[in-house]
Amino acid sequence: MAIETSALTKCYEKNDILAVDRLELSVEAGTIYALLGPNGAGKTTTLSMLTTLVPPTSGSARVAGADIVREPHVVRSRIGVTFQEIVLDKDLKGREVLDYHGQLYGMPRRKRHDRIDTLLDLVELNDAADRLVKTYSGGMKRRLELARGLMTDPQVLFLDEPTQGLDPQNRASVWSYLRQLQADRGMTIMLTTHYMEEAEALADRVGIIDQGRLVVEGAPTELTAALGADVIHITGQGDAEKLAGSLRALPFVQSVETVSGMIQVGVEAGSRSLPQVVEAAAGQNFAIEDISVAQPSLGDVFLKHTGYALRDV
Repeated sequence: MAIETSALTKCYEKNDILAVDRLELSVEAGTIYALLGPNGAGKTTTLSMLTTLVPPTSGSARVAGADIVREPHVVRSRIGVTFQEIVLDKDLKGREVLDYHGQLYGMPRRKRHDRIDTLLDLVELNDAADRLVKTYSGGMKRRLELARGLMTDPQVLFLDEPTQGLDPQNRASVWSYLRQLQADRGMTIMLTTHYMEEAEALADRVGIIDQGRLVVEGAPTELTAALGADVIHITGQGDAEKLAGSLRALPFVQSVETVSGMIQVGVEAGSRSLPQVVEAAAGQNFAIEDISVAQPSLGDVFLKHTGYALRDV
């Protein structure tokens, strides 16, 4: 395994906050793993422990074969990291950012320069390599950060919200780079993201964390299939819990969740089930204001297990 944790826990005693609670993770080498969760769920704290920036309160973890507490220097030599906030010296040129990073890791000059040329090619920043970082757009800065994280040719790459704030075109470009890294180099990648479509597009496995605990884990297709072939979303006026109970009794219904007044119903076939769902609502004097049918998504899985809709995170 590229990443293994056992009862990994982080408690901030000053604020009495249990940020990560006995986390159990196993990430196979050469896979992309997406860690999802609401704000404050413990995603960034988890990455901070795995990258040796924050010591765990208890439990253990191994990254790229090394213990994060006993062998932090070995872990650091085998990983690459990009942070949620862009951390670049705006008064350096793009090429200099990469060169200084390589020097910090003791890379020989020729190796640094060869590596820089390769990475600038990968993230399509050759033309801007000798410009000051302060002249870069947000997308260019994100790509430069990705190149810096890859400078030491890591075994495991950690990405905390790698496409936050990017437009769809730049986001798609980052996705393409990550797929290429996995395909060409067999690199293990762990990322956190708030974009469900990002996790669906990239991840081999997804873990959803809430209140510091892993609440569900699996391949994206497995997680969505568990909800049913289709998902009906209902909002309206009336007793949502009473209607949910009525819907659970229907033979074609596979799951029912109520969150913030919305009812999420997993069914075998949405188009055939819709009339009976509407009839059940009428029978419970529930006035439907909006109803829709769609194939289940990771957003629906997220809603079921955390109680949050995407707009809440």
